[in-house]
Amino acid sequence: MYNRPLLEDLRLFCLVLRNRSFVATATELGVSPAYVSKRIALLEKSLKTKLLHRTTRRVAVTNDGTTVYEWSQRILEDVDQMTEMVLTTKTTPRGILRICTSSGFGRNRVGPALSQLAKQYPSIEIQLELLDRPVDLIGEGFDLDIRVGTVNESSLIAKRIATNYRILTASPAYIARKGQPSSLEDLVNHHCVIIRERDQTSNVWHLTGPNGPASIKVSGPLASNNGEIAHQWAIDGHGILLRSIWDVQASLDSNQLVRVLPDHSQEANVWAVYTSRLSSSAKVRVCVQFLEQWLTINP
Repeated sequence: MYNRPLLEDLRLFCLVLRNRSFVATATELGVSPAYVSKRIALLEKSLKTKLLHRTTRRVAVTNDGTTVYEWSQRILEDVDQMTEMVLTTKTTPRGILRICTSSGFGRNRVGPALSQLAKQYPSIEIQLELLDRPVDLIGEGFDLDIRVGTVNESSLIAKRIATNYRILTASPAYIARKGQPSSLEDLVNHHCVIIRERDQTSNVWHLTGPNGPASIKVSGPLASNNGEIAHQWAIDGHGILLRSIWDVQASLDSNQLVRVLPDHSQEANVWAVYTSRLSSSAKVRVCVQFLEQWLTINP
């Protein structure tokens, strides 16, 4: 079977040629001359050619040895550059960073944060995609998913970067027309605006109230996979909406929406989701740290 030469033997061979001596090379490396001689012999055996002429005082290179030396220099330089680039990737933020998140949160929170991140780290090329659907992080080639809600994939790493919760709201016009529900069970008699966005699936709402966790099946004439559209439908009076506090707070402040069943809410923290440990990628690490700080300052 053909045995390819070892990189370390090629590196040793180059050093022997530069020193023109087995003894000097052995001294430089802190090994015995016999070890150097053995490794060169193994290299010659793997290449099936003589690389050096040995004399008592010095070594001389053969024609094949010259060829091997020239190729070894290029090979070792490429390997060194590859190693440096991989190590640099772990320590220096640089390169393309592909991020995904839901449309509303991306437009109102993640997008502005990444604008500031790009100013601090110009060596990072940021690509942000807004997707109101489940994402296959590995299959679709994303480095980072900023997710509101839950993380169920055991193969991924998730770090909570902000606390958040969802509340029930409706427009004053809808409440005037249909009345204020007095209990979670009353929602079955109301129109609800349903969002099928990321972790919110079907029409079963899971909330926590004074009596602990509870689930209720709701229905309504309007449903969307886009939270911003659903938000506007609620403002337009089409029904009760379950939506993150960060998204509806401005509408509550302007009285476009009012809170429904204020003693009920749904945990929906913000998570940074990625495939490998933060120590393995500087660009992902600084982005996660930056977003965590940003969302603390800009809740």
